[in-house]
Amino acid sequence: MKADWLAQLAPAHAPPPPGWWPPAPGWWGLALLVLLALAALLYWFNRPPRRLRRAALRQLARLEKAGVADAQFARLLQDLLRRYAVAHFGRETVARLAGRAWIDFVVAHGGADWAGRHGESLLRAAYAGTVSGERGRWLAGARGFIKGRA
Repeated sequence: MKADWLAQLAPAHAPPPPGWWPPAPGWWGLALLVLLALAALLYWFNRPPRRLRRAALRQLARLEKAGVADAQFARLLQDLLRRYAVAHFGRETVARLAGRAWIDFVVAHGGADWAGRHGESLLRAAYAGTVSGERGRWLAGARGFIKGRA
């Protein structure tokens, strides 16, 4: 046996650098969390009640910009809110409401600007053609009802 046994060893060299693939487990976990967060965000943004609310608010904005008389405006606003309420709260809850009961329902679900004579003036304008010129209050009540502010 040789006395110089260290000379028999291979020359020293560094290990090869780590490759980029496969990623470490932490990167896999982060990618999974990002995908789950994106899926949750898409679900939250596109769920049916939210889509319904956005569509009703767009329709309300179009109605607000339309240059129609107060009586026709009241009828169109009333129709829009009825359709929204039936779609959001269900036909069994909304379809039987009329007059004061309908106004109370709208006020209870966020349309506080329709309380008192303002809601009644909307109904008179919509169904009797009596114009009172409270378009701003009608719109504020409708917007509050659609947004659901109680």
